[in-house]
Amino acid sequence: MLDYMIYILTFAAGSILGLLYSYKQHGEPFVAVTALNIPFTIVSIVGWVLGFCSGNIILSAIGFLLAGFVMGERPGYGRKETAIGLIIAIIVYILKVNGMM
Repeated sequence: MLDYMIYILTFAAGSILGLLYSYKQHGEPFVAVTALNIPFTIVSIVGWVLGFCSGNIILSAIGFLLAGFVMGERPGYGRKETAIGLIIAIIVYILKVNGMM
């Protein structure tokens, strides 16, 4: 049960950090970004894969921190990056469970 609390706390901390970072970068109230941010996509993929597939409490917590950072950005930012990260993490998890990795 303590594991889940650690994951929730690190995800919330990552969301807050992502929100602060995106407010620091952009001062507009809402911007629908159409371009894919490659560095945030990589952070999201690494975060979700670590969160779901690492099997280690510390690495999973770091993964949820990274995933929360990307997911917690302001409205209009991080949607596509989070979706791509989740899709790849689910594929990796399915491959890992089926013994293909």
